[in-house]
Amino acid sequence: MTRTVTALVVTYHTGPRLLECLHALKGDPDVTAIVIANNGNPPGMQAWLTGFVASTPKARQLDLPNPGFGAGINAAARLAASDHLLVINPDCVIKRGALGPMVKALESAKSPAIAGGRIFDLQGREERGARRETLTLPRALGFGRWTLHHLPPPPGPVPVGSITGAFFLVRTQDFEALGGFDEGYFIHVEDADICRRALEAGGSVIYVPGAGALHYGSTSDVASDVVTQHKAKSLARYFRKFARAPLERLIVELAIPFIGLALRLRR
Repeated sequence: MTRTVTALVVTYHTGPRLLECLHALKGDPDVTAIVIANNGNPPGMQAWLTGFVASTPKARQLDLPNPGFGAGINAAARLAASDHLLVINPDCVIKRGALGPMVKALESAKSPAIAGGRIFDLQGREERGARRETLTLPRALGFGRWTLHHLPPPPGPVPVGSITGAFFLVRTQDFEALGGFDEGYFIHVEDADICRRALEAGGSVIYVPGAGALHYGSTSDVASDVVTQHKAKSLARYFRKFARAPLERLIVELAIPFIGLALRLRR
């Protein structure tokens, strides 16, 4: 792989999994730079991050007042000077050799293009968010399939409606053309948003099964009810944003309270 890749990592009270994430990125020869958007961590982790950056020439740290995930990625991306951006969660550990297939998938993809990889759990099972259809209100309400993880894995890269924000690659110029993440989302759904905007702009979203990362999940020290509240707000923003006709906007407003209730019941 000859292209340059900057890994963007947003961390907020992530815990020890952050060490695994950053060491894997440090040791991957295809990762040419690392930008850590530090949205807040306890003193011990802050000290460790300072030491990691000092001992890793390709890494730098950006301290932020916790503006949210998307805003953190956008800020980190502005410091990148590479052909590609790798967005990766701080609780994801990249599989060595994963970037090659993702870069190759983007080479022939129509811009703006986003390539997502296969994220798996500790048992090696594909997680549900890695490949999805485009998020619509009927699918969110259970009328139709959204996630595709229960289908047989494809033999190679395939077009999808959405991939996970936990692990994806995008050309820097495409990310800039899309305006980066919508910073109106604090956390959750910003990945579905940017994928939908890429497709509506005539671009492509690709799932690359040969690119993998271990995802621990839910490692940040944040109360689950707070996460649920943010998710409900993000879903409301998303459906309002993409509702086109007056009738569709009315249906969205009627459905939003039920979406929030469903999230609370599921939790």
